Amino acid sequence: MSPTGPSDAKALARRNARIALICAVVFAGMVGAAFAAVPLYRAFCQATGYGGTVRRAEVAPTTVLARKLTIRFDANTRNIPWDFKPDQVSQQLRIGDTGLAFFRVKNNGDKPITGRASYNVVPEQAAVYFQKLECFCFSDQTLQPGQTADFPVVYFVDPQYATDPETKGGQEITLSYTFFQTADQPKKTVEASSGLGGTAKGRL
Repeated sequence: MSPTGPSDAKALARRNARIALICAVVFAGMVGAAFAAVPLYRAFCQATGYGGTVRRAEVAPTTVLARKLTIRFDANTRNIPWDFKPDQVSQQLRIGDTGLAFFRVKNNGDKPITGRASYNVVPEQAAVYFQKLECFCFSDQTLQPGQTADFPVVYFVDPQYATDPETKGGQEITLSYTFFQTADQPKKTVEASSGLGGTAKGRL
């Protein structure tokens, strides 16, 4: 085997540099795709109702049916020192009509905490028709130590629920929330109406 000359060594170095650059670009792309996958998946679920995810609506229906449904509310927390519960266990709502429900949250911690509420609907088939006009779950919420807030949700069930073979026989829908602590620094603060430990009306 003939010894490797300076030109061969330079060519090998250039090739190794190209391989290293390609690997770095591929790795960066994979990391970026992993971070992008979560918001993209969330957006897909909210647009389609996939997996029981409630859809976000811009306007309420113009048609209201006489038929009523029982809407039940469920509240949970995950790794956040908050009390979280619905102000009402259930509501009777006509299909196509607009409903308003409140959830009460209290920060039991000794510092401001920012949380975000994930949500879903049961049965899953109803999620595409259960839609929200306004909701505290659309953005992060920050509570001061000992602060209590009442957060509203404005919702409706689309009239097409009554004609879909998979949902037209349904009598009940459960809207479930789970609050978890976000990793980001607080961006919004819910101002208490009577100081720390008082009750505040949360943002929609």
